[in-house]
Order: sequence, then C-alpha cells, then structure tokens
Amino acid sequence: MSLVVLLTSFSSLRAQAKVEIYDPGLDGLIQIKEAVKKASSSGKHVLIQVGGNWCGWCILFHNYCNEEQEVKDILEEQYVLVKLNYSPENRNEEAMKLLENPGRFGYPVFVILDGDGRRLHTQDSGLLEEGKGYDKRKVMGFLRGWAPGAF
Repeated sequence: MSLVVLLTSFSSLRAQAKVEIYDPGLDGLIQIKEAVKKASSSGKHVLIQVGGNWCGWCILFHNYCNEEQEVKDILEEQYVLVKLNYSPENRNEEAMKLLENPGRFGYPVFVILDGDGRRLHTQDSGLLEEGKGYDKRKVMGFLRGWAPGAF
C-alpha cells in the first residue's frame, strides 16, 4: 500500500471518528438562561463547560465524565450541564462577556452558576489534570466543592 493511500485512509477514518460535543449553531445566552431556569427549579447549580470541537482536552473531559461513573453521577445529581461553544464559527461573545471572559484560563474552562444565574466560580481545567488526563481526586474535589450542598 502506498503512503498516499495509507494517509488518505487515515484521514478518512479520523473524519468519521470526529467527536461533535459542542454545537456552534447554539446561542450561548439562551443555553445559559435555560440552564439557570432548570437549575433554579431543581435545586442544582449550572456547570458550563466552555470549549469547542477543536479542543482535544475538551473532548477528553467529555469522554472522561462519561467513563467515570462517580463523576457522571455527581454531574447528574448536582448540576445542569451546558456545553458552551467557543470557536471561529461562533465565539458566543455575549455569553463569554456574561461569564466574565473565562477563556483567559484556556480550554476547556468551567464556570459554575447558582440557580439565580450568579457566577460562583471559574475553574482552570489545567488544575484538574494529571499527566495526560484528568485526576479523579481533583475533579471530584472541584465538583463536590461547588455543589449546592457545599455551602
């Protein structure tokens, strides 16, 4: 098999396996408003994961949350989750302004809002990493520390 055919096949497989967890067509302000309303009525907080489909660490965190049952459980029990797109297609500038421009910490970046829509915390995701992935102890500490029952 020639190198060109091999590279073309690899590129095709990568395109098919592309993960789409962020929707660039969504208005971030509407996403936040709906999540706050849901959080208010359910006694939860809002966890906004800001990033994009271009971001390897964003996809890694998404997959991590689906694979780690304890993380998945606390997210479902304590938070309304929003995947807020930030990409060349849609920078969600008004939503980013509302969240006090969290992108300065890199991506993904996590923002916690209470049921009234007040920003409680912005988390640099790099502080939750260990080696080439996320550290369960750090992630769980972050999620427990900002859950509604924590204060």
